[in-house]
Amino acid sequence: MKLQTQIKIDPALKQFGYENRILLLGSCFAENIGAKLAYHKFQTATNPFGIIFNPVAVQQLIADAVQDKTYIEEDVFELDGIWKSFVAHSNLNALNRLQAVINLQEAQQQLRRYVIDASHIFITLGSAWVYRHIRRDCVVANCHKVPQKEFSKELLSVEEVQLSLDKTCKAIKSLNPTVQIVLTVSPVRHAKDGFVENLRSKSHLIAAVHQLVDKQEADYFPSYELMMDELRDYRFYNSDMLHPSDQAIHYIWDRFVEAYAFAKAKQTLKKVASIQKRIQHKAFQPESKSHQLFLKNLEGDITELQTANPSIVFNLLPNKYL
Repeated sequence: MKLQTQIKIDPALKQFGYENRILLLGSCFAENIGAKLAYHKFQTATNPFGIIFNPVAVQQLIADAVQDKTYIEEDVFELDGIWKSFVAHSNLNALNRLQAVINLQEAQQQLRRYVIDASHIFITLGSAWVYRHIRRDCVVANCHKVPQKEFSKELLSVEEVQLSLDKTCKAIKSLNPTVQIVLTVSPVRHAKDGFVENLRSKSHLIAAVHQLVDKQEADYFPSYELMMDELRDYRFYNSDMLHPSDQAIHYIWDRFVEAYAFAKAKQTLKKVASIQKRIQHKAFQPESKSHQLFLKNLEGDITELQTANPSIVFNLLPNKYL
C-alpha cells in the first residue's frame, strides 16, 4: 500500500563537494539548510545580512555586493537607542552608528567574496509582499518595528518578481559566470499576511521562478512542493502550525543532499556527522581507560578526515578530564 505521494528529484547537473563554497540567501528556510551544511562542515555562508524574505531586497544586496558598495552613515538610522538599516535584519543592529555601518560593510564583504567564489548560490524566496518606505521610496528588507504609517504594502506581480530575479542572476554572473544559481520557495506560510494573501504571494513567486528556470537561467529545488505534497500533515509542523518541524527539515535536507551533493561528499558528511555526535559526548567517568581510548580514536578519526579534506575544521576536542 502506498501511503505517500513522492516528488521525483533528479540529481543536479552541477553538484558540490567539500572543496566548493556555497552561499545561501533568503528566508528562514535558507537558514535551516545553511545550518545543516555548516554542521556537516561544508564551506558555506548563510545570509550575511540576515533573513531576507522578498526578491527585491535580495536583488539590492546583490547589486551592492557586485558594485562593492561602501556603506555610509546615511545607510543606518536610530530607533529607541538602537542603530538599524532597512537593508539588513536586526542581527546587524548596533548600539552606535559607527558599529552599525561597520556591521553592514563586513556583511557586504563576506557576501561579495562568496558571490565571486561560490560554486552554488541558493536563493529561497519567502514572500512577494513587500513594504516600501514612503519617504525613501525603497523596498525594505526589514521594517524594524518602524511605525506602519511610514510604509506602503504592495504585492509584487509575477512580472515584477521575474524581472527582479533576472537582474539578480545577471548581477551574480557578472562576477561569477560559472556559478549554479538555484531558486526555491520557502514552505513557511506567512500567516500575518493572511492565508489567502499568502497563497497569492507564493503563486506569484513560483510562477516567476519557473520563467527563469524555463530559460535555463537558474535551477529549481522543490522545497515548497516537498512540504505541501510529501509532508502534507500537521505532524510535520511546529506548534505554530506554520514552520516545518525538525523532522520535516531533516527530510527535506536529505532530499537536498540527494540532489546536490557529490557521492564522495555524501560519504564524507556521514563521517562528519559521526564525529560531531562523538564530540558532544559527555563521559560519566572521564578519567577511565575506556574514555581515554574513546578520545584517542576520536582524535585519530578527526586527523584522518581533515587530512583528506583540509577545509574541514572541528571545534577543539573537550578536555579529557571534563
